[in-house]
Amino acid sequence: MASSSSFSSSTTSTITSKFIWFLLLLSLQLHLLHGSAIHDLKNQTSFKPEREIRKLRRVEAYLNQINKPSIKTIHSPDGDVIECVLSHLQPAFDHPQLQGQKPLDSPDLSKRRNETTDEESFNQLWSMSGESCPLGSIPMRKTTKNDVLRANSLRRFGRKLRRPIRRDSSGGGHEHAVVFVNGEQYYGAKASINVWAPRVSDAYEFSLSQIWLISGSFGHDLNTIEAGWQVSPELYGDNYPRFFTYWTTDAYQATGCYNLLCSGFVQTNNKIAIGAAISPRSSYNGRQFDIGLMIWKDPKHGHWWLELGNGLLVGYWPAFLFSHMRSHASMVQFGGEVVNSRSSGAHTGTQMGSGHFANEGFEKAAYFRNLQVVDWDNNLLPLKNLHVLADHPACYDIRQGKNNVWGTYFYYGGPGRNPRCP
Repeated sequence: MASSSSFSSSTTSTITSKFIWFLLLLSLQLHLLHGSAIHDLKNQTSFKPEREIRKLRRVEAYLNQINKPSIKTIHSPDGDVIECVLSHLQPAFDHPQLQGQKPLDSPDLSKRRNETTDEESFNQLWSMSGESCPLGSIPMRKTTKNDVLRANSLRRFGRKLRRPIRRDSSGGGHEHAVVFVNGEQYYGAKASINVWAPRVSDAYEFSLSQIWLISGSFGHDLNTIEAGWQVSPELYGDNYPRFFTYWTTDAYQATGCYNLLCSGFVQTNNKIAIGAAISPRSSYNGRQFDIGLMIWKDPKHGHWWLELGNGLLVGYWPAFLFSHMRSHASMVQFGGEVVNSRSSGAHTGTQMGSGHFANEGFEKAAYFRNLQVVDWDNNLLPLKNLHVLADHPACYDIRQGKNNVWGTYFYYGGPGRNPRCP
C-alpha cells in the first residue's frame, strides 16, 4: 500500500509540474503577443500623425507660396479675406519667364470702342463697404488651409479634373449645354452672361457659365482659356456665384489653374478680385443681372486680355503660356457646365443656370446675349455657322435665338434630376 501511495503521489506531482510549465509557457506567449500588438499599435498611431504632419507642412508651404504679403486687408461680409498685394508680387511673377518684371500697361482700346453696352456695373460683395485696394496693388482672395483641405489632394486643389472636352459627347461626369463655332481663326470672344446662384448638391460638383477659347487637339496638347462665373463648394466653401478664370495647355493634366492659384494670369486691375462673390444675382420672376465678359488678343504683344463690362481690363494671360493658342484659337464656346459625380443611380440634382429649362424664357431661365467673336484686326463680328449642343437635354437644355436688341442669344440650363432625368 505504501508503494502504491508513493507512486500515486509521484504521478500527481509530475502532472502538476507539467501543468504549471504549460501555464507559464502560455503566459509567456500571451505576454509576447500582447507586447507585439502594442508595438504594432504604437507604430500605427505614430505613423498616421507623421503622415498628417507631412501633409499639413506641404499645405502650409503652398499657402506661403500663393498668399503674398499684403499692404492692406479687407474683410468681406461673406467671410472672404481680401489682401491687397503689390502688383509685381502677385503669383504670376513666380513664373521663370516673368520673374523680376512688372505688369504690362493697358493695350490700345481705340478699336471697337464706339459701341455702348447696357450691362449692369460689375459688383462684388467684398467691395460693397466702399473699401478698395490702392493703386499699384491688386485684390487677392486669401486662400485658407480649409480651402486646400477640402480638395482630395494638394495636387487637385485649384484645378479641374482631367476629362474629355469633345463636343460630340460628355465625359468624366461633365455635362454641357453650349453653343460653339469652329473652323476659323478666332482672336477673342464676347458675351453678356446672366448671373444666378444655382444649387450644387454635392461637395465635389460645380455649376458654371463661361466662355471657352480652345485650340489644339482633344488629346494631351489641348489649350484653353476660360472665364465666367461658377458655384463650387469644394473650391470656395460656399454656394455663392463667383467670378473666375481658368487656363490649361495640356488638357487639364498638369498646367494651369483657377484664378491666381498658380503662376500664369497677370492681374492689372485694383478693383476686381478674381474668385470673389458676385453681387447682386438674378432672381426668378425678378430683376436680372448680367456681367459683360470679353477675352481678346492684343495684336501688338500677342497676350490674351480679359475685360469686364465696357472697357474694364482685369489682366492678361501671357502668350508664352500657350502652344497652339500662342497665335489664335480654333474654337469658341459659350454656355453652361456641371459635374454629375454620380456614376450610377439617380442623376445629380445640381442645377445649371437658374435651375430652369430654356423654354421658360426671360426672368426664369438663364441666358447669354450679344454673342460675338474677335477677328485678327481686333474687330467684333457676329457668329457664323453656330452649333448648338446639350449633352443630356432631359437634364439641361438650350434654345438659341437672334433679334435686334440681344443679337445672337440663347437660354439654357435645367434642374438636373427630374422625372425626365431620373
